[in-house]
Order: sequence, then structure tokens, then C-alpha cells
Amino acid sequence: MERQIKIIPCIYGGKPAEAAKAYDHSGADAVGYYDEKITAETVKEIAKDIDIPLYAGGGIEDLEDVKKILYAGADKVCLGKTVLVDKEIVKRAGDRFGKDQIIVSMDLERQEDPVSFAKEMARLGAGELLLLADKGYETFASLIKEIKEVSGLPVMVSISDPKEAVRILELAGADDLAVASREAFGVMELKHDCRTAGFGVNTFESSMSFDEFKLNSDGMLTVVTQDYKTNEVLMVAYMTKEAFEKTIETGIMTYYSRSRKELWTKGDTSGHYQYVKSLTIDCDKDTLLAKVEQVGNACHTGSYSCFFTDLVKKEYKDDNPMEVFQSVYDVIMDRKKHPKEGSYTNYLFEKGIDKILKKVGEEATEIVIAAKNPDVEEMEYEISDFLYHLMVLMAERDMTWDEVTRELIERK
Repeated sequence: MERQIKIIPCIYGGKPAEAAKAYDHSGADAVGYYDEKITAETVKEIAKDIDIPLYAGGGIEDLEDVKKILYAGADKVCLGKTVLVDKEIVKRAGDRFGKDQIIVSMDLERQEDPVSFAKEMARLGAGELLLLADKGYETFASLIKEIKEVSGLPVMVSISDPKEAVRILELAGADDLAVASREAFGVMELKHDCRTAGFGVNTFESSMSFDEFKLNSDGMLTVVTQDYKTNEVLMVAYMTKEAFEKTIETGIMTYYSRSRKELWTKGDTSGHYQYVKSLTIDCDKDTLLAKVEQVGNACHTGSYSCFFTDLVKKEYKDDNPMEVFQSVYDVIMDRKKHPKEGSYTNYLFEKGIDKILKKVGEEATEIVIAAKNPDVEEMEYEISDFLYHLMVLMAERDMTWDEVTRELIERK
């Protein structure tokens, strides 16, 4: 399969979390955040709200800085000026965190011997090179080719004007493109330009044409829309061929309004857009399942889902593990915010972090002891105790399950 070029918008200053989220919604493959002295707090704020990789750099001086930025949620760190005074930081960071998480930037206009530098960075453990040239890449085309051949590393080229993307890709032969534009730009529009020029990029493309679907008597396709994280059904609507193709083109759910007899992009009026995560056709090819990121509420009544009126309901145990964890965590957080007299949870919060840590340690020891016994039920009980106290600790430190699961996903 042809390697696809990643389009990576770079954001600076302002409101980076909002800008990153907007680029996530508009089809970016990753987002870069750079500052004079990047902070873990800002990286964490950005990372918690996006589903695409985050590359971060600026003012990273030592291995401790690398650790803080990666632990805060960055997928890769970019090492720049510090490498000029301490090349070995690349090896230390690569050995500690893996070379795939290490980018090294290089200014082609200032580096005395770019080819030797690139070769050395590859030897030390860099995973990718970021090339810079403020005055343009016209004189560096052959040099970039040599850098790629000698280092064997993927090369990302930085540009400031998205309108120059296709020309620079043709000139430089980059593997990825970092777009450091001060003005927001349309990522999907840029990707379509790149694809038209013959470059492989990740755009929404259906493996089946609309003509292959089985439509209802009105010539429309039924669409069931789900929350991509919880799988909660949000709504049922309909698509014409034009609505389907617009959804594919923009990455935003567009339906056909049977009452208004017109295309309807969900959110154009309310701002409650639905950003496509996946589209799946059923076995009969007559119903489309759309998994989306829902902004605001899906229902015109103000409810998150259109399905909120119970007709028949039988009590049952909801044993979805993550929903159970989240439900218990929510109760713990509620106790933290609204203390209840006689609550053991509030007792732990009142005693503070040392008491909570002591209980976590004790319960971990109880698991070890229980695991040595043949009674599996005892181990289940001790693990439950441990998880409860662990969630109290998480709540005390304002850590969420989303943050934990995101870290686990990164380790797959």
C-alpha cells in the first residue's frame, strides 16, 4: 500500500486547544504545537480533547522535559536547538521512549553539513526529521533527496503557506508536511488538492459507491448515527446520493430532510455538528451505521440522543466494564464536590493524599495475598476494593478514565 503523506497543521500561542480541536475535526492527520518554552499543562489541555496524534516541541532541554511532555499526552516530541549543544539527548530519549516518538528538526539554511547531521541523528535514534527553510526549498531539492537516502528516516518539511503545499511536495519529495500557517486553513481542501496532483493522502473515500446500496421507496438510504465512544444511538435519518457524497467529501454528517426536501448538514443551524469517525454498511446494504463525534446534542429537543422515551423497560445489570468504572468514578467525584456526612469516600478525601496512598498500597498487598489462595472469589473482592481506592486517588489528583484509557491505547 502506498504510504500516505500526513498533513500536520502547526499551532502557536492563542488558544491552542481550540485550534487543535478544529484541525482534528477538519481532517488533519496530526497536529503540531510549538512554543518558546512548551509546558506540560498546555500539552495536557490540548491532548485531552483530540483524537489525532500530537507532536510537541519548543524549549525542550533535557530528558526530564521529554518525559514531562510525553507523559502529558504528546505522541512525539520535536528536539531542536538543544540537539546542537547536546546530540546525545537524541540517543537518551530514543532509548528511553522509543525512536518513533523522537523528531529532530534541522534548519537547512543554517546547518553546516545537513547530510552528515541527518546520518548522525539516525544513528543516535531519531525517528523522523523535520526540515526548515524560511527562504524556500528551491535550492534544496537534491539535498533533501540525499538526506532521505543517507539517513533512511521519514522527512517532514515545514511550510508557512498551505497554497504552496503541492509545489513543495513536488519539489522536495517530503514524506509528511507540517503547515505552520498563522491563519487557519481547510485541511480537507488541501488534501483534495494534493490528491488531484497525484499525492497519496488520507481523505474520506468509500469502498462502495452509493449506487450499490439498496434504497427505500423514496430512493434514500437509512442512517443510524451512534456516539463513537459510547456506542449510544443518537438519531436515525436519511441520505440521498448527494448527501452521502457531501458527507464523504467534508467528513461532517449531511442528511436529506424529508420535511424541507433539501440537504441538511447537521449543525449548520445549531452548531451541533457530527464529525465522522466511521461509516459502515449493513449486510443487506440498506442501512448505514455512522459513528460520529457529536458536538452538543443530537436531538432538537435538547436531549443528547433522540431516544429518551422508554416504552417498555426491564431492570437488568449493566456490566459494560468501562460504564461500570465510569459510574463508580462519577459517584466518587460527586462526593468530592458535594460532601455527604458519614461517607467513607469523604473520610478519605478529608484525611488527604497520604491516607489515600496508604489504602491503595494496603489493597494492592491484599490482592497479592488473595492470589496465593485457591478462592478466586476472594481475589475478585480484593481487586474491587483496590479499584475503588485507586479511583479515589484518581479523583484526588483530578485524573479521569479517559486519560488512562488514552494512554493504554497508545501502548497497543
